[in-house]
Amino acid sequence: MTKPVTLFHVSDVHFGVENKAAHDGFAQAAAQERPDAVICTGDITQRAKHREFAAARDWFASFDVPIALEVGNHDMPYYNLVERFRTPFKRYDRLANAVVSPLDIEGIAFVPLRTTVCAQSRFPWSDGVVTDAALAWTLARLEAISGDSRLKVITCHHPLMAGPPGGPNPTIHGDRAFAALARAGADLVLSGHVHNPFDLTYEVDGHGLRMIGAGTLSTRLRASPPGFNAIVIEGRSVTVDVRTLGDGGATELAIQGG
Repeated sequence: MTKPVTLFHVSDVHFGVENKAAHDGFAQAAAQERPDAVICTGDITQRAKHREFAAARDWFASFDVPIALEVGNHDMPYYNLVERFRTPFKRYDRLANAVVSPLDIEGIAFVPLRTTVCAQSRFPWSDGVVTDAALAWTLARLEAISGDSRLKVITCHHPLMAGPPGGPNPTIHGDRAFAALARAGADLVLSGHVHNPFDLTYEVDGHGLRMIGAGTLSTRLRASPPGFNAIVIEGRSVTVDVRTLGDGGATELAIQGG
């Protein structure tokens, strides 16, 4: 029997406005429990400053476990507009190249979906957009592994939907992406952005897809205290333990803008 896999799913750590006690608590838990991987679904920094990325590099490198990262809307240059439009992910890519490890975990396939763009046709530019190119890239990788039985886990920054299909959705083309991923055999979507944990499952044409969101380890709290998700996967069974770190308000599962 394959042993259970433990993932520490964290998001919105926001170096620059980080909650130092929460960061220390997470690092302590990772050192003590040694999860099979740490997955951070974006907003690693607050303003994408070089010193914020440097602090993030040191923090992630200290865990000594495989690391996976996604880029968030806060991880593109905020003050240097030339760089934001020409090479928006250059600073993030430098961090990822330094700390990310391939996730070779038996029974699980991880497939990224980029939901972050440098500009969009609305303001503010914080919420998600799933472009045709980003979705096609992810669907192609799902198609390449369609014949195996692994649990297929999508990682992205923005929640694909805020509620049932057809309802209000701050992520542009999120409904379309959710439906396409469900039909393509995805099982889970891990994301962040809203600074509150959530766990929602919806069906499209008989295909169910579960969305799991992590809270924040920053001082930018919403309805929930700082925290992260400890996800245990055993075969196709997935359990989520929302771990809170420090004082704060009661946990809510409502999706709010981040």
